[in-house]
Amino acid sequence: MTGQIYVVSGPSGAGKSTIIKRLRKKMPDLGYSISHTSRRPRGEEVDGVDYHFVDREGFEKLIEQGAFVEWAEVYGDLYGTSLATLENMMASGVDVLMDVDSQGAMNIKMHFRDASTLIYLLPPSLDTLKDRLRERGTDDDEVIESRMKKAGDELKECLNYDYLIVNDDLEKAVAEVEAVIVSGRCRKSRMLPKIKELFDIQEEG
Repeated sequence: MTGQIYVVSGPSGAGKSTIIKRLRKKMPDLGYSISHTSRRPRGEEVDGVDYHFVDREGFEKLIEQGAFVEWAEVYGDLYGTSLATLENMMASGVDVLMDVDSQGAMNIKMHFRDASTLIYLLPPSLDTLKDRLRERGTDDDEVIESRMKKAGDELKECLNYDYLIVNDDLEKAVAEVEAVIVSGRCRKSRMLPKIKELFDIQEEG
């Protein structure tokens, strides 16, 4: 059975990283695609765990080699997803959880149309989003204002997603993303080959 891709997107400060970490603990069989980035690590981020950190020159070489299924420049830094890593995990039957922006999500959907589900995470309000960015303590006021200006446009991208989740309560939001993944695993298109094998069921006609 081929694995599926579950993409989680949303504006900076919506809670993507926190929710993904919680999900990976609750669902240890989930694969996670670690993105490459040209930016420097923040806080306690670890290379190979949070991101694959490479310098800009190295990232650009990977682009030239066609190594990424999607990549984008965000706030002057480059981010990308390894195509080979995704294909290998899916071929092994592993469901893959991803954290990419809207542009990347659309590229994923184009490349893996029937094998990808897009989930957009929204904050309860723009005021809450701004408070979260300040509380995070990783960006100065200028960067925060830049992120807030971009957030208004980013939120419109939710219209292109399969599922919309408002993160007004962390545990509830984690449960809702988990429910999307579990329901995807129970879809007839995924379960039927296994059911046919278990019960020798043949489709008529």
